[in-house]
Amino acid sequence: MTHEYTARGELNDPAVRGAEVAEPGAVTIVVPTYNESANIRELLHQITESVPARLPCEVVFVDDSTDDTPEVIREAARDCPFPVTVLHREEPVGGLGGAVVEGLKAAGSDWIVVMDGDCQHPPSLVPELVATGERANAGLVVASRYIKGGSRAGLAGNYRVAVSRGATWLTKSLFPRKLHGISDPMSGFFAIRRSDITAEVLKPLGYKILLELAVRSRPRQVTEVPFVFQDRFAGESKSSAQEGFRFLRHLVGLRTASPLARMVGFGLIGASGFLPNLVGLWALMAVGLHYVPAEILANQLGVAWNFVLIEHLLFRDRRQHRRWWDRVGRFALLANADLVLRIPLIALFVHRFGMGALSATALALVTTFVLRFVGTEALVYLPRRGRDSRSAARRAA
Repeated sequence: MTHEYTARGELNDPAVRGAEVAEPGAVTIVVPTYNESANIRELLHQITESVPARLPCEVVFVDDSTDDTPEVIREAARDCPFPVTVLHREEPVGGLGGAVVEGLKAAGSDWIVVMDGDCQHPPSLVPELVATGERANAGLVVASRYIKGGSRAGLAGNYRVAVSRGATWLTKSLFPRKLHGISDPMSGFFAIRRSDITAEVLKPLGYKILLELAVRSRPRQVTEVPFVFQDRFAGESKSSAQEGFRFLRHLVGLRTASPLARMVGFGLIGASGFLPNLVGLWALMAVGLHYVPAEILANQLGVAWNFVLIEHLLFRDRRQHRRWWDRVGRFALLANADLVLRIPLIALFVHRFGMGALSATALALVTTFVLRFVGTEALVYLPRRGRDSRSAARRAA
């Protein structure tokens, strides 16, 4: 559930103060926040000092905080000469990236600038981002730390510098075409035209929303402006090992978005399942279990391993179509049917088509793999038509 609050500053007409929807401006500044109460007043002060005189604006905070950040925003907004809206989310779906998507949907301007709430992104650059986009007729303008005139000075310590550089290299290596012309895909500071956003295709996970936008909904024309990454005004960075893992999962999800890429990923995950299978088989036989029941039980370890990886890496965005126990049961049934189907297939290839045992086994493995992949997509993760139709009808009503 999302709660919306709108406030206007003392320089605005008191009659319209507290309006439910912020007036559209030339630019909407979207700021995702999570426990940033100590930075709010300084951020709004910097925006007031550098943006409204050059460019009419509104500010939309999308807040996932557990502290008093929403109250601080509403209090500080009274001194602002522009509309300030707070969208507080009780469930932070998609993390920071999900918050930005909520802000993009709520924006009332042709241009939307996304920036952090910790004052590391200078608001004085907002008019230049929009002006550059207009001059270049661009749909996306990225504030980059890695072009001439830019700097990553605000990154605290060599570790964060190394992580940022490594993440940038990895993403550009995985998406050379989609990220062409974007030197800083890890930037959280950018301007985008509202008409160039297809919010429905966005499936954010974690805090790298620019990467999500560039890969799934990239505008044709992209340009960059340099910026100096500032020191944090107050508080501590929200970066953590957990966010790092979410970022890696996000990369895998983006890279395996096409059916062919998903099939390759499915095969690699399936191959990795041989390890827990063999370890389980060895352990069960070591305690004296006969190899036939030991193989059956050990195969379930491989099935469980594969299911967990496939759930989190390949089909994360499709898990809502069925309950978890339904997905587990269907996946296990398909995975074990593979064993039952493979032996008759090998016999068919050998006795009916005269193939050798090795080539027949290899062909049977490929055949059952393709069938298992298609079956997993169709029977485990694709939405049921009846439920989808009822859901669509409820949304339309």
